[in-house]
Formats: sequence, structure tokens, C-alpha cells
Amino acid sequence: MRKVYNETITMKSVGKKVTLAGWVAKRRDLGGLLFVDLRDRTGIIQLVFNPENRNYELANTLKNEYVIEVTGTVVERSNKNPNLATGDIEIEVEKLEILNTCEELPFPIVDDVNTSEDNRLKYRYLDLRRNILKENIFLRNEILHFLRNKMYDLGFTEVQTPILTASSPEGARDFVVPSRVYPGKFYALPQAPQIYKELLMVSGFEKYFQIAPCFRDEDPRADRTLEFYQLDLEMSFVEEDDVLNIGEEIFYDTFCKFSNKKVSPRPFRRIAYKDAINLYGSDKPDLRFGMEIKDITEIFKKTEFTVFKNIISDGGIINAIVAKGAADKYSRKQLDELTEFVKSKKASGLAYLKIADDITGSIAKVVTEQEAKGLNEQLELENGDLVLIISGDRHIVKPALGALRLRIGEDLGLLDPNRLELCIVNDFPMFEWDEQNEKWDFCHNPFSLPHGGIHAYDDTSDLENILAYQFDFVCNGNEMASGAIRNHDLDSLAKGFEIVGYKREEIEERFKSIFTAFKYGCPPHGGMAPGLDRLIMLIKDEPNLREVQAFPPSASGQDLMMGSPSTIEDYQLKELGLKITK
Repeated sequence: MRKVYNETITMKSVGKKVTLAGWVAKRRDLGGLLFVDLRDRTGIIQLVFNPENRNYELANTLKNEYVIEVTGTVVERSNKNPNLATGDIEIEVEKLEILNTCEELPFPIVDDVNTSEDNRLKYRYLDLRRNILKENIFLRNEILHFLRNKMYDLGFTEVQTPILTASSPEGARDFVVPSRVYPGKFYALPQAPQIYKELLMVSGFEKYFQIAPCFRDEDPRADRTLEFYQLDLEMSFVEEDDVLNIGEEIFYDTFCKFSNKKVSPRPFRRIAYKDAINLYGSDKPDLRFGMEIKDITEIFKKTEFTVFKNIISDGGIINAIVAKGAADKYSRKQLDELTEFVKSKKASGLAYLKIADDITGSIAKVVTEQEAKGLNEQLELENGDLVLIISGDRHIVKPALGALRLRIGEDLGLLDPNRLELCIVNDFPMFEWDEQNEKWDFCHNPFSLPHGGIHAYDDTSDLENILAYQFDFVCNGNEMASGAIRNHDLDSLAKGFEIVGYKREEIEERFKSIFTAFKYGCPPHGGMAPGLDRLIMLIKDEPNLREVQAFPPSASGQDLMMGSPSTIEDYQLKELGLKITK
């Protein structure tokens, strides 16, 4: 079967005979003349059948999504369509063959389809025929091609690492696979190729990469699904700046090539984790607008306002953001809605001031003249400004104000859709306090090198201030990549795990491969892993990962097309030594 693709046919093809194949996108009867839109992987071309055509009666039976093959002559159209790449020409059909018919569709194959996402995912092979989704997959292909070539040009070696591996305590839940040969034992799908890529550094490859599938048993959300892909890379004999420079080049070059948005110039702004939390209430700040968080606790240190007074005496903080010129844009009802919003973020409430010749607002009556003067100077207030204040424990105040900052930024149209603002958040704490389990846990990657190496653990009385060579690339409030300089010192690595509650013997057994391999000459190394799905999401302005993956699970974590997760037969359970209990 010989064919050419629709969009390769141009005015230069007029007079030539061609064979085309694809799907019927639309059939139109215009007073005897039949017009058929034929769709293939490249786009649509118009076929024409006149009543004298021996294929006319057969063409009259065509329905949407029939699969057909035609042979005909390319002619210039009299009524050209500037909206089609092939709009200057059409095909006068001489031969028509129906290769397959199509039953009634569960939804029409159009870009603005009106059906549920679950229905689209159940019939994903039909959904993928829609131009908008097909373009996403083609773009994904182009980006992966570009990135592979870039990594080759940078001297990296592509290596595939195993999908069936061992379970490890890396934060998220593992997907586990029972072993038939070893009853009672399980493989795990990799959350990331973390250990393997470090072992490749021990092997002497020095510069490794792969397009790696990663699996995490977490509740899906817009920017996270059960299976995702990352550009996994690792380098030996490097320091943090070496890895960051590679990351900057990858993101900058990719965004500049595939997006028409303004990309922040290199070098990207670098923000210490502590500053990111203090100024933006988030470790993935959106820098497309300012509205930084200000600590105004000192202004109220002598306040008689009971709420603020008690918070300060309990070691809490009072922080604010200023929405410039927004005082008249929020009614009392809307401010009440914002109060409920911050309460959903665990804040106790929201205070506000509207700045004018006479200050008004929920706490205007308790703000003294001296305090008003302090606010005016520190916050650089002007008439028309709206001051939003949250007080309480800093671990609640900062993220609540960070979420409110984004909400206000969206309300006021400050999130420029035509900008890609990248930054690097580094100097993450090595540990963070887990309120739920009342214990210290790793803040980021447990295999990271702390500042000062093993000597960072000489004094463990101030764990919160032990920093690590860990970093994230962030774009428009989205975490795009995580990375670190790894800890290649076994004693230091074991000490970190001991601090969060693991015994050295347990860790040496759990990570036997690393604790054995590192004894045989491990170079200093580090790496990172840009998330490919999120990268494509931002380039295409898609709302969630499912729009840039070919066969994603649904929002509830089910594959509605394949019917997974599914039950298995009793004999399979018996072979695996498993029993289902309720």
C-alpha cells in the first residue's frame, strides 16, 4: 500500500496522481457534489466526488471515521480554505476503497469535545485522534528527540536501568510486585533510578542519562500521576554549580526552542530554601509577580491588641502581603471568602487594612498611630493598597500567606501567561520535623550531601539548620526538577538515616548495593531529574499531565481503557502464595 501524507501535498503537486489513506472526518453533500474531509496523521485534505464519478454511490455511504484509501489527481481549489494547510488544493478521486467501517462513536472526534474526561480515557484511542491531543503527543516526541540529542552532544551516555527492583524508603509508597519464584518476597517498581545511577558512577561512566519511567503509589492530581517520566542524569567529579549549569542549559534551550513565551535569561535566579519560604511561603515560588511576604511582628511588639499580643508571647509571627491598588477591588463578602480560604490552609483567620486617608479594615480600630506609621514605612504603602495579615505559628503563617499570594495574584491578573519565569531553590534543610509522626524526617533526598559532610552531624541539637546540597528547578510555581550532590561517604550517609530513626544495620541491609559498592572507590557525584510531563504541560499550557501522556490513568488512578487495577484468577494467587483478605 503506497501513500503520501496529506500535508505534504501542495500547489506544486497540482496535476499529479496520488494515493491517500486515512479516516473520514466529515462528509458534505452540496447539491450533487460530494466533499469528504480525509484525515491522516498530518492533517486534513478535501476529496471531491461529482455525480458522474463511478465512486459516487460508494462515497455516499461514507460515515465519520470510516477508514478509506483513495487514488486521485491533485487540483487547485476554486474556494480556497486559508485555515487548512492543504486549503489551496483538493483531490479529484478516481478510485475509492473502504478499508474499514466505524460504529456509532461514544463522542465526536473534534477538539472541543463535550464529554467527560473518564469517557475520553475509556476510549483513549479515539481521543488521540483529536488534533489537539495528537499535537501534544507529536510535540512530546520532538522534545524527547531534542533532549536525547542534547545529552549526547554534552557527552552523556544513555543507560536503561531495571524496572523491577527492591523497595526502599524514599518517601512515597512503592508499587510492589509479588515474586512467584520466591513466595513472600516482592519486587518494587522504581520511584526513580536513584540507586542505579549512583552505582553507574561507581562503575566509572561519569556522565549518565535516560528517559526514565518512575512509579509512585500516590493519589493523582493535576501535576502528578501514578507513572511519569523524567530526564534522569548523573555526573561524577562535580560540584553543585556544575549540575546547575547543565540544568539551566537543558531548561533554557528546551523552552526557547519549543515555546513562544518569554523565558527568563540565564543564569536563573537562585533562592535559598529559607528565603523562598520567608518571602513567598513556598519552596516553589511563582516569580512572575512580586507581592513578597513581609514580617511585621516587630511593629506590633508593644501592641495591646489581645490576639497579636498573645501570638507574639507564644513565639508566633505576624506577616503580611500588600496587594497594590486593590483596596476597592475586594468587597467585604470577597474578603470573607479569602478568610475561609486561608482557614482551609490551617490559618486561624485573616486581618486586613484598606489604605486611604482614613485607614479602614478589620483591625483598623486597634492599630495605633505609631503602628500605622511603622506599617507605612516597612510596607511602602500608598492610598488604595490592601494589606492582608495572618498571624500564628510560622509553619502555618508562611504557607497560608503563600497560598493567599497566589490566589490574589490570579484574581488581579498578575500571573502573566506569556512568561516562563525560572529559578533555582537550593540549600534545602537536610531534615524537617514530621508533625504527624512526631519525628525528624528527610526534607528532600536522603542520599544528599550535607554542608560540611559528616561534620555537619557533630552537633545534632539543631537539626533544622543543617543544610544540604539539594536543589529544585522551579518555573511559574511548578517544581520542574529535583537534584543534589550525593553523599558518597558511608559513615555520613548512615548517620543521616540514624537521625531519622533507622539503625545502621537496617540501612546497610536495605541499601546493601550502595553500602557494598561505595567501599570500592566511589567518586563524588551529583545529578538531577527534570520532569518531562510538567515541562510539556507548561509549553502547551495544559491543565494536567493527562493531556500530554498517551495512555494515562484517570484522576482516580484507574486505567479505564484496559480495566486496571483488576482482579486476578485464583490459580494466579496460589502461584504467588497470596491470599486476598477483606
